[in-house]
Amino acid sequence: MTSETRSRPSAVAFGCLGTVLSNDERRFYRDCDPLGFILFARNCRTPEQVYALVKDLRASVGREDAPVLIDQEGGRVQRLKPPHWSAYLSARKLVKAAGKVDPDKVAEAVFLNARLMAHDLVALGIDVNCTPVLDIPGPGAHEVIGDRAYGNTPNEVAHVARKVCDGLLSGGVLPVIKHIPGHGRAMADSHLQLPIVTASRSELHQVDFSPFRQLADMPWAMTGHLVYPELDPDYPVTHSSTIISDVIRTDIGFDGVLCTDDLSMNALGGGYRQRAELALAAGCDLVLHCNGDMTEMKAVAEGLGPLSGKAVERLRRGDDLRRACLDPTPFDADAARARLHHLTGGET
Repeated sequence: MTSETRSRPSAVAFGCLGTVLSNDERRFYRDCDPLGFILFARNCRTPEQVYALVKDLRASVGREDAPVLIDQEGGRVQRLKPPHWSAYLSARKLVKAAGKVDPDKVAEAVFLNARLMAHDLVALGIDVNCTPVLDIPGPGAHEVIGDRAYGNTPNEVAHVARKVCDGLLSGGVLPVIKHIPGHGRAMADSHLQLPIVTASRSELHQVDFSPFRQLADMPWAMTGHLVYPELDPDYPVTHSSTIISDVIRTDIGFDGVLCTDDLSMNALGGGYRQRAELALAAGCDLVLHCNGDMTEMKAVAEGLGPLSGKAVERLRRGDDLRRACLDPTPFDADAARARLHHLTGGET
């Protein structure tokens, strides 16, 4: 291992248990040196507390630029909640509300919604938002996606999701397209069990993969924990070198940072060291472990290596894109909220 490789952070973003770091967490993060961190509702009480926690997380690894992620989609998946933060509509409700008022203004409403989210996040020091969802719900699919989807056709989803990405990037936040290469047909919740999607390769190529292909220029993407027997009968996406190489990197053409969904989800089997090792060996750039359980995190750490050279380059390109897209104009959040309220007929 070269000195350059040793100096790279570990290929992981970890969660933490509470609203402040314990001494054990600080020591663990210092020794493991994760690339970054991810926050959940359990970590977010007030703006002042979250801001302090984010600073403390970065201080634990000695890097002020360590990425801090969050899932702030709106609707069911919203880690920052009232009364300190806005209650954002789900993807489906937002599109439906704006479409009722003026179908031609849906894109503007979606952009403003994402821009306001970015405004909330940047104030806290959070710089990566795990949204938008590009999944297209299939007939009879589990509601784990449900109203998190922006539409029912590839072009519809891709068009609206592009505006989400534009809004986040203009506010200085990196979007994460998910769950690549598509979670919409899943008949089970991958938090609880492993979904098996039996659609043909042709169907998947034409429908499920299409929104991801149209947004393949985005900086980050998150895998789904699903098995596609037509693509790889043996491994879920997160652990499949075949799907990551042939589908995500080649067919879809995504060459940004590829992170896993949470390794602690029940869709994945085996120990936590093995889950991390398999994901990185398959071609993921980094893994996510979200629940803050110290025993699990230590096991994940045993399966890690430093970020690959390609991952470092992909991260750099993402940061370059964020800087290039950042709108230097002062942002009037109150005016934006009023406009969004108007565009959705008062539903926000």
